[in-house]
Amino acid sequence: MENLSNIAVIKDICQKFGFSFSHSLGQNFLINPTVCPRIAEEGGAGPGVGVLEVGAGFGVLTHELAKRADKVVSVELDTRLLPVLAYTLSEHKNVKVVNGDIMKVDLHRLIADEFPGMRVAVCANLPYYITSPVIMRLLEERLPVEAITVMVQKEAGDRLTAPMPSRECGAVTAAVRFYTRPEKLFPVGRGSFMPAPNVDSCVIRLAVREAPPLSGKAAEDFFRLVKGAFSQRRKTLQNNLSSSLGISKGEVAAALTRAGLKPTARAEELSLTEMMALSGEIFSA
Repeated sequence: MENLSNIAVIKDICQKFGFSFSHSLGQNFLINPTVCPRIAEEGGAGPGVGVLEVGAGFGVLTHELAKRADKVVSVELDTRLLPVLAYTLSEHKNVKVVNGDIMKVDLHRLIADEFPGMRVAVCANLPYYITSPVIMRLLEERLPVEAITVMVQKEAGDRLTAPMPSRECGAVTAAVRFYTRPEKLFPVGRGSFMPAPNVDSCVIRLAVREAPPLSGKAAEDFFRLVKGAFSQRRKTLQNNLSSSLGISKGEVAAALTRAGLKPTARAEELSLTEMMALSGEIFSA
């Protein structure tokens, strides 16, 4: 169904199905017709590709993905949208809507069942309140996907794609860079949505690494360090890591020196490579 970003069409569908937007589910549907085609293109939808979509809304992005990819499976939490999607996506035989919570669905099984022999990409317009939990679940599951392309709140996009080191980076930045190569693709203004949110958005792409730089206990230790390192941003690594890891400031200082870092360093001043080196020094001591 075309024109799913047209306000009149959206209002007609709402009236037809008695649908009203849910603030608690962060529902802000796109009315800018240029955004979803670009997400589909830059998200990797194409021949031989299966796309896992997180949340379908009225199906405006789903529609664009289905025109390009071999198959689209959309995990939609809101049961009220199921009859709406059956109507708006009826022309597409390569779309399957799964009613479920993306935080609870067995994603490995879903991908194995639905996309055999296909390259897999993830695309989504993520509600602001659940952006980081969804992205971290997708990454921590080590799913067989090539990239995750999502529209998020601008501030979240800035943090997720921030360079390391930088003032904008945080624990989630380190995690994203550990698993992927992130990039910001393009901005999306608040006027592109109905109802319009109070913030602007952007689209980011996380190209998933074939293998993360650490595995097993080394990876577990790294994430323990990251969590502690960014626990209180204004404090030095000496203070944060001593408190969070239960070791003396002297031990942290010695590890910093062995890693070639200054004793007064803060987490935001370290690159991913330096943070992994520091983790190795602390947990191998």
